[in-house]
Amino acid sequence: MAAGEVSSLSTRSEIELEEQRHQMVERQIRRRGVLDGRVLQAMERVPRHRFVDPAYAAQAYDDHPLPIGCGQTISQPYMVARMTELCALRPTDKVLEVGAGCGYQTAVLASLCAQVYAIEILEELARRAKQTLDELGYDDITLAVRDGSVGWPEQAPYDAILVAAGAPAIPEPLKEQLAEGGRLVIPVGGRDLQTLRCLTRRGAELVVQDDTPCRFVDLRGVQGWDGFSQLR
Repeated sequence: MAAGEVSSLSTRSEIELEEQRHQMVERQIRRRGVLDGRVLQAMERVPRHRFVDPAYAAQAYDDHPLPIGCGQTISQPYMVARMTELCALRPTDKVLEVGAGCGYQTAVLASLCAQVYAIEILEELARRAKQTLDELGYDDITLAVRDGSVGWPEQAPYDAILVAAGAPAIPEPLKEQLAEGGRLVIPVGGRDLQTLRCLTRRGAELVVQDDTPCRFVDLRGVQGWDGFSQLR
């Protein structure tokens, strides 16, 4: 095959992937009520297929989670978009992400704010996520391997905190690290089913909004299921 033919196939592939992202946004996200234009644009820009195992690349834009190794998953596109929308991000915001996983949600957040501090408790996932994010040129993300259930107090306060793992209860340290007007988005409930919950700080008060049923992998750490299990 001539070099020109290779280039043509490569270009066509990129065009097809862009169309898949567009259809994902229109059919899976916009139709379900996610209407924030900046969020929709970010979901169209971030190449989800780059964050999944090559074995699942053909399913990257389908309407379901996918395994990413270590017993973890990349969230369903709609859930990524809805959680991001609830964060109500501004270009100047500083965000904490708990449970970075493969780095896809991290990239979507970074497309919408000034700085993301991302935490992943599993070193193997963190290493792969950082490699992908670096390859894609994201330079406004700081990723660390640590217990995300207690947040990252050294960098607090945050304008938004997104937790991509299900918690038995909302960790107190995360509440404390919210800036005035900041939003905390977190799945809360049992291991089989949670409710997506959004808290907004109004002075000393936290205003709570319950959003939608969901199912996430466990939030690990001393303020997550690890600590909860030890108390039982």
